[in-house]
Amino acid sequence: MTAPKLRLGVNIDHVATIRNARGGRHPDPVKAARIAIEAGADGITAHLREDRRHIVDDDIARLMAEISKPLNFEMAATEEMIGIALKTKPHAACLVPEKRSERTTEGGLNVAGQQAVLAPAIDKLGNAGIRVSLFIAAEPRQIETAARLRAPVIEIHVGPWCDALTEGHREAADAEWKRIREGAGLAKSLGLEVHAGHGLDYASAQTIAALPEIVELNIGHFLIGEAVFDSLPHAIKLMRAAMDRGRAKAGAS
Repeated sequence: MTAPKLRLGVNIDHVATIRNARGGRHPDPVKAARIAIEAGADGITAHLREDRRHIVDDDIARLMAEISKPLNFEMAATEEMIGIALKTKPHAACLVPEKRSERTTEGGLNVAGQQAVLAPAIDKLGNAGIRVSLFIAAEPRQIETAARLRAPVIEIHVGPWCDALTEGHREAADAEWKRIREGAGLAKSLGLEVHAGHGLDYASAQTIAALPEIVELNIGHFLIGEAVFDSLPHAIKLMRAAMDRGRAKAGAS
């Protein structure tokens, strides 16, 4: 049985981080998005934070107007962000937790504990034709709640696994991998589309690509970092090749 196509979403937030460090318009995250698409990205991800620390409102408007692939709009489930999403109508909205003090998204949404907030957000976005995904840990309680809330997609937060691999903590990495593998299987069995992201590099992307339940990887920081030393198109092509190698194993199993 052939595994579903594995899509690559490229997060361009940190192109905006570099721009904002000095001000002005360079480097332009929208230009980065166009380059990523030309190099093989299947979609673009951008996180509009409350404090606008990287992507800003004009970036979202320009992405909607200028790119040829779907926009995955990462956002907190606040009234402000829901209003912006309903106005701009991106292809997808990925609901993530957000704290001003964090450097980047530190953990998955507590879907089970925030149903009263998330349920109306999911309904509003879904009724507007926006595909909703929930960024969550690979925990059965969170996955089962996501299914009950009728969110069509989850994105598994694989950061702890990636960190354990990078730091050489083999037992921790193995435990996290087991959670990811079992969580992806549970989500698929409940009718959810399964994505994964946070902290992936070439090696970890190749490994996770072998899980046939996962149909999309969203990767940003690593690719933008590699682009500093080489180029963004080359980094994306290497990532695509790593994903394809991993996916070939899924198809052969």
